[in-house]
Amino acid sequence: MTHNTDDRRLAVIVLAAGQGTRMKSSLPKVLHRIGGRTLVGHVLDHAQSLQPEKVVVVVRHERDLVETAVRDAAPEAVVVDQDEVPGTGRAVEVALEALPGFAGDVLVLSADVPLLEVDTIEQLLDAHRAAAAAATLLSAHLDDATGYGRVIRDADGEVARIVEQKDATPDEASVTEINAGVYVFQTTELRSRLTQVGTANAQGEKYLTDVIGLLRESSLTVAAAAAPSAETALGVNDRVQLSEAARVLNARTVRRWQLEGATILDPATTWIDVTATLAPDVTVLPNTHILRATTVGEGATIGPDTSLVDCEVGEGAVVTRADATLAVIGAGANVGPFAYLRPGTYLGDKGKIGTFVETKNSTIGERSKVPHLSYIGDTTIGRGVNLGAGAITANYDDLTKHRTEIGDEVHTGSHNVFVAPVRIGDGAKTGAGAVVRKDVPAGALALSVAPQRNVEGWVEKNRPGTGAADAAAKARSAQKADDGAQEEDR
Repeated sequence: MTHNTDDRRLAVIVLAAGQGTRMKSSLPKVLHRIGGRTLVGHVLDHAQSLQPEKVVVVVRHERDLVETAVRDAAPEAVVVDQDEVPGTGRAVEVALEALPGFAGDVLVLSADVPLLEVDTIEQLLDAHRAAAAAATLLSAHLDDATGYGRVIRDADGEVARIVEQKDATPDEASVTEINAGVYVFQTTELRSRLTQVGTANAQGEKYLTDVIGLLRESSLTVAAAAAPSAETALGVNDRVQLSEAARVLNARTVRRWQLEGATILDPATTWIDVTATLAPDVTVLPNTHILRATTVGEGATIGPDTSLVDCEVGEGAVVTRADATLAVIGAGANVGPFAYLRPGTYLGDKGKIGTFVETKNSTIGERSKVPHLSYIGDTTIGRGVNLGAGAITANYDDLTKHRTEIGDEVHTGSHNVFVAPVRIGDGAKTGAGAVVRKDVPAGALALSVAPQRNVEGWVEKNRPGTGAADAAAKARSAQKADDGAQEEDR
């Protein structure tokens, strides 16, 4: 008996109910992140790429947290709850209740297998349909298969059943072909066999894998397709496997951008999320992280030692040894080294945020420069502005944040403090050390002038016995001697 191969409809079930105790985390396993997405987010992305009729996600542990993540990644997915009956078989059984009347193929994916590529899934579907199989599983070969279910084949080399690690005999445990936990089933056959699956096993669970043996007992075809790479088909069960999966995914992502025309000098120290985008001729230098929804324009240079999170970098910009989050860096702009761009920073085309500068919620106009040693918060800066070293916009009065507005073509002296709210008019200038508390009209020069006063002998009188007092006394004596010698010469 075979199923109707003309029915090419597809539904996807994603198993995301497990707690993942080996992660030793308060966060559900499937919500841990690699490459800018949660584990379940990667799997849902793969599922949606197949354009199925419906995606059903089974949840249980921390179900509200997991459901929120599912809704963010796949708003159209149907979320169902696993009941008190444990096991993957029961999880699939509840998911099928959300597919009434569906009779096509159902693909079962595990939410903790993030590295499986869409091409591999499509090959699995093709193999399933070509064999007119009732079920097709994805397998992989491991030198050390400890912890994984084994694929047991009969004398003819056909899949006979799957045995879980805890239920395996010594001979079965020596098998190196493992079940990757990814399946395609003909839905009608799956429904009927799940009703026959019990919980008489070492873990007292209703195993989905038992369906394979039941299908074979009914003389139905069960096929297996080997994953092209074992590491892409393995699940994430602990923090060690999480970091390894992150490494594999990152290497894949870096290679993809290299092939798209980006120069990445040291892939081993460069981390790029799958959600980030690089244009051709981008150069990425070592120890650089390009994360989340960051986009980097053509010809830009990023790094070394740079972290960009949800940033937009324009064409030809240079960002060196900088940390930026939710910032926009214009075309031809220059950032760093040692700059800190906090959320809400907008740097215009050909602008500059230089060494040891921190910015927040500020717009810095085209060709404007904040070269060094400055804090710019809640500020609007016009075009062609140059702020001297040590500029500070004092935006907080202990109660409220206030804005500073600096017009076009303003040039300021070193060590200026702009006490917000304050406006500096177009073309104005400020003197060194100015504390600007009042608006400055366009074209005006703002000064904070105080006469310098020297109090002679202050150190010797107020700090007697110190090194400074001794040095001052010696210098004073030397000066008196010098003055006396000059007087004699006269």
